[in-house]
Amino acid sequence: MYEVFGYPVQALAGQLLLGLVNGSFYALLSLGLAIIFGMLGIVNFAHGVMFMIGAHVAYMASSLLGLNYWAALLLAPVIVGALAIVVEQTLLRRLYKIDPLYNMLLTFGLAMVAEGLFRQFFGVSGHSVSVPSQLQGATNLGFMVMPIYRVWVILASITVCLVTWYAVEKTRFGSVLRAGTENPVLTQAFGINVPRIVMWTYGGGAALAALAGVFASPIMQVTPLMGSNLLIIVFAVVVIGGMGSILGSILTGLVLGLLEGIAKVIYPEAASIVVFLIMVVVLLVSPTGIFGKER
Repeated sequence: MYEVFGYPVQALAGQLLLGLVNGSFYALLSLGLAIIFGMLGIVNFAHGVMFMIGAHVAYMASSLLGLNYWAALLLAPVIVGALAIVVEQTLLRRLYKIDPLYNMLLTFGLAMVAEGLFRQFFGVSGHSVSVPSQLQGATNLGFMVMPIYRVWVILASITVCLVTWYAVEKTRFGSVLRAGTENPVLTQAFGINVPRIVMWTYGGGAALAALAGVFASPIMQVTPLMGSNLLIIVFAVVVIGGMGSILGSILTGLVLGLLEGIAKVIYPEAASIVVFLIMVVVLLVSPTGIFGKER
């Protein structure tokens, strides 16, 4: 058996792949968070709740409505995105002209309310969602047996991240989006409806979180607290990558997932804190993050 730094290659390779699954969730969640902050300047503490609601939509679609996983994959982003648009239109929009701290406190309060409601209706024991029949089974990679569904999560998450990055950074739509958030007065003068851009941006960021929730539902226990447990790590990912940097969030999420996987083999006790140790080091060296810029 081959070893690297005294550790079996098979164990390291297996944990790297499992870490890449976690990294895919980090990347997809931090992508939505980075879009909302980068475009709107909102530190969205309700982002974890959007992830949790997306997972619960998948659970309710399968257990109550008899819909399959693929229907939930389409339904959850639409429902959660629409819910986020309602929140933006009725609550957040009233606070744009005052200190951003109030937006942060509002989203934090909304997250607490949503978690309380879901705990009341669904309990705290957790629920499970079945893996779709098309993605059941596993493939033997030689050094480990990898469930096909986890491979799907990695590929689908990375694809969504790259398509979103391309749409925001490389297309005319993305140019209009960035212009509307960076200089709304001038953009409005060209006849572009800036409030509508803001609305769709917030809804789109929430829809990405819901999509991640559906991806996670067959892997994680679906509970009201699943979003808040993950949100603190996702915030660390966004800070390390650079607040508002879309590409930074994607790359940082994937890399940190891999580093977590390595830590579970080399020093398991540090696996849960490695992200925060890296965040401290990055902030000491570059306070705006690796890919961040001064706002």
